[in-house]
Amino acid sequence: MERNVLEWRLDPTSAWRIPEARDHEVRVIVVCSEGYTSSLAAAALQDLGLTNATDLEGGFWAWHGDGLPTTSDEQVVSGS
Repeated sequence: MERNVLEWRLDPTSAWRIPEARDHEVRVIVVCSEGYTSSLAAAALQDLGLTNATDLEGGFWAWHGDGLPTTSDEQVVSGS
C-alpha cells in the first residue's frame, strides 16, 4: 500500500478503508526497505487510534539480512 494513502485506507472510520480495517484493534505491521518510513507511518496510524500498529525494525533489509524467508515478485504473481 502506498504511503500517501495509508491513513485513509486503514482508518476504520474512513469510507475508503480496506475490508481488513474493521476496527481500531486490528493489528497492522508496516514494512519498508530500511525501517525509517515505516516507523513514521506506524506512529501516524497510532495517532489515528490504531493501537496495534507497529513496524518491522530495520525494514525488509534487516529481515532479509537475518536470513528470514522472503519471496520474489515472480513467486508471488505465479503463486509458487
